[in-house]
Amino acid sequence: MSDVIAADRLRLFIERIERLEEEKHGLADDIKQVYGEAKSTGFDAKTIRAIVRLRRMEKHHREEAEALLETYKAALGLS
Repeated sequence: MSDVIAADRLRLFIERIERLEEEKHGLADDIKQVYGEAKSTGFDAKTIRAIVRLRRMEKHHREEAEALLETYKAALGLS
């Protein structure tokens, strides 16, 4: 009996994952469309992606990454 219960539970987990993967795919398409809309109005999609990535970071991690970037740029004569 426990084998049947385990199989049913496993099937439910797999079905949930499959539904979430479908939702994720739909959201990825929506996000791609928004970037396309932004680009068509004159915004740079690559820069918007960078800003989104920065906003996702905690402030102290963002400041640390920016300081490190400036250090590397200075070392390479890019500043």
